[in-house]
Amino acid sequence: MNFSFSEEEQQFQHRITEFLEAQQHKPYGADALDFGRWADSQLADTPARREFNRTLAEEGYIGMSWPGKYGGQDMPGIYDYLANEALAQFGAPLIGKGCGIIGKTLMRHGSEKLKQEFLPRILKAEVEFALGYTEPGAGSDLASLQLKATRSEGGWRLNGQKTFNTSAHFADWYWVAARTNPEAPKHKGISLFLLPLTQPGLTITPIHTMGDHRTNAVFFDDVFVSDDYVVGEIDHGWTYICEALDYERFSIYTISPLRKAFDMLCESVRKITRDGVALSQDVQIRRRLARLGTEVEAATLLQRRVLMAAASGAIPSVEAAKFKLYSSELGKRLADAALDILGPQALLRCEAPHAIAEGHWEHLYRATPLDTIGGGTSEIQKNVIARRGLGLPLQN
Repeated sequence: MNFSFSEEEQQFQHRITEFLEAQQHKPYGADALDFGRWADSQLADTPARREFNRTLAEEGYIGMSWPGKYGGQDMPGIYDYLANEALAQFGAPLIGKGCGIIGKTLMRHGSEKLKQEFLPRILKAEVEFALGYTEPGAGSDLASLQLKATRSEGGWRLNGQKTFNTSAHFADWYWVAARTNPEAPKHKGISLFLLPLTQPGLTITPIHTMGDHRTNAVFFDDVFVSDDYVVGEIDHGWTYICEALDYERFSIYTISPLRKAFDMLCESVRKITRDGVALSQDVQIRRRLARLGTEVEAATLLQRRVLMAAASGAIPSVEAAKFKLYSSELGKRLADAALDILGPQALLRCEAPHAIAEGHWEHLYRATPLDTIGGGTSEIQKNVIARRGLGLPLQN
């Protein structure tokens, strides 16, 4: 299996890397490109990062794989991946929900009104979205969601709660799944809606994680949504949600953060001495770094399998589960190793004097567990691998 990139793809990598290097010197550069954010580095949640995204759009890096009739460039999806890999390396916000889940679902199922209202704004990076999927009783088993949508004159009334909706405190629009037919089987009675996050009846409450990452609980109190903002057909939302996983297959699996963390650990080991001897001379430390380096390479190959499957037209659910499981758990192992190897100084926060690597290791130790939960927990990934990859039966 050939995992190498073509000459054209390598030239694209070079161009976008040069572009990102230049952005570091812009007035918004320090905020827009910040690897230290880790868990929420993908978000365009500040004015500077939104300005950066608009510049990214002007340079033609947003919507590259969209069809030309919707303003895209008809480029293969691999270029979306290459762009996101470069963005992740620089700690820039990733090209995500708007281009993938929202944009491509609207192209396929949205009304002309929704296409005309949102697609041009997505391409120009003028609008940010929050996803309203997870609920207190519906996370990994999303089809169990209970947010209730009741028919009302000219639209629907939404009542209930969502949780862990990460972008809800800064996004402009809300992409919400709600139950429109409680009598139907749980996968059949779900519909998708778009509503502004300023809509009366919405209450957004912060949930702060141990990794300094803000997510949110969102409460719906008789929130009205016009029929014009129903996405596709009523009761067909589950189909659209599942399709959207396919739309994102090229863009959400990046390896750059892991590589950068490993390189940062090696650099710290080279610089630090203990009892007058460089840590890099310790045989046990060298052995542990060699093991971690091998694991980073293994994660890279698992990621390439996702890309190869997607490029061949397959839906790489098993490949993606393997990569997500291995890479997110590896992030935790890297942070654990850094604290073991570097000692108490690695526990100092970024604002503390003498903090190693500007306090990144202390932050990564708190932030990396989140990656094993978001996007499907490690336990769920194991189930996918067991059932779809190995053909093992479910156990009651």
